[in-house]
Amino acid sequence: MVPETPSAAEVVSLDVFRSLMSEFPTGVAVVTSLDHDGEPRGMTCSALCSVTGIPPTLLVCLRRESSTLNAVIRCGRFAVNFLHADAQHVAELFGSPAKTKRFDLVDWSMGRCGPHIAEHAHAIADCRVASTGDCGSHVVVFGEVSDVTLHRGRVPLLYGRRRYNVWLEQAARQTALCPRDASPSD
Repeated sequence: MVPETPSAAEVVSLDVFRSLMSEFPTGVAVVTSLDHDGEPRGMTCSALCSVTGIPPTLLVCLRRESSTLNAVIRCGRFAVNFLHADAQHVAELFGSPAKTKRFDLVDWSMGRCGPHIAEHAHAIADCRVASTGDCGSHVVVFGEVSDVTLHRGRVPLLYGRRRYNVWLEQAARQTALCPRDASPSD
């Protein structure tokens, strides 16, 4: 049996939905690509996740009206720069609606599929656009990962409860030594 589509009265408000999602901490990344003139484009993204390991695929959700989405679709390739704990200023820079030349304010180099901001990343995934999906104000972009760069020893930047935070290494070590009984899929 297929559930009915909820009416507008059955859908929570945007504020309530944002409050819900703020309770789910996530990593912070900057998605980058090149526009039709070869200029770098990028935006902060916390709506991303792995999809499957075979083929290695992740998804990112990008605002429909963003120049970064246009560049990703046109180019067919993009990079996901997973930011480290000392890169909050980069997350804010690429998350700002200001029309500044963001790439003039950070060191970057061209990676296999898009600009790398390696100085500010603990990991980078180079991706080829496999498919896209329409989802209201955003477009879901599925990317097959063709290359990975890891910078071991850097702590990930996190975002939750409407603020930035960092991975607590001590808590991570304790969890590894004494795992909980229940797994996330339970």
